[in-house]
Amino acid sequence: MKFISWNVNGLRACKDKGFIEAFHRLDADFFCLQETKMQEGQLDLPFEGYTSYWNYAEKKGYSGTAIYTRHQPLSVNYGIDIEHHDKEGRVITLEMPDFYLVTVYTPNSQDELRRLDYRMTWEDDFRTYLLALDAKKPVIVCGDLNVAHQEIDLKNPKTNRRNAGFTDEERAKFTTLLASGFTDTFRYFYPDQRDIYSWWSYRFRAREKNAGWRIDYFLVSNRLCEKLTDAKIHTDIYGSDHCPVEVDINF
Repeated sequence: MKFISWNVNGLRACKDKGFIEAFHRLDADFFCLQETKMQEGQLDLPFEGYTSYWNYAEKKGYSGTAIYTRHQPLSVNYGIDIEHHDKEGRVITLEMPDFYLVTVYTPNSQDELRRLDYRMTWEDDFRTYLLALDAKKPVIVCGDLNVAHQEIDLKNPKTNRRNAGFTDEERAKFTTLLASGFTDTFRYFYPDQRDIYSWWSYRFRAREKNAGWRIDYFLVSNRLCEKLTDAKIHTDIYGSDHCPVEVDINF
């Protein structure tokens, strides 16, 4: 099975920048989106053979997630069942026969880290949610996790040390999540790979210079590692400030 995750930074805009072509080209079993920035009814974008599920933020033009799937889920859950977290459309969970698929758009700590405290609370609550799922069946979690885990995961680690997405606190929470039973699939295959990123600022010609960050991930329960066949970052696909990431799993 092929899984794709893409922060589209506004699906209505991305639709006019090659999204449909990329969707067909990638030909995934599951295609997960983050930062759709939509409300219900604003865009009708069906694909033959796929069912789609959408979680919209209460705030217009903000956040939001979606999953297109070729496979019928046993159940669908929106959010993490904590009311103050679930107003921003950040999580969708599909229960499949052999696994849970979770797509997430992790809250950004924002300029001057004004939302870092909230982010820390979110991290703990989201990890608790994942572990409760993992106790039932293996979990695949994907999305924009808004953190570059190690220095190898961004171009300029020294100058970004206390910036949102590369604080010690955020990185430690990611380490804790992995230690609780999850594997970063890209690093599983490419532990030392440098200079491959999934997000580039729109400023300073960052993508042209490849001054990027790897903040989009597929994580899996450790017991799925033996079923992994590949992980990719599609740096050649444009349309957003992020590019799609992929994992292939042999179920």
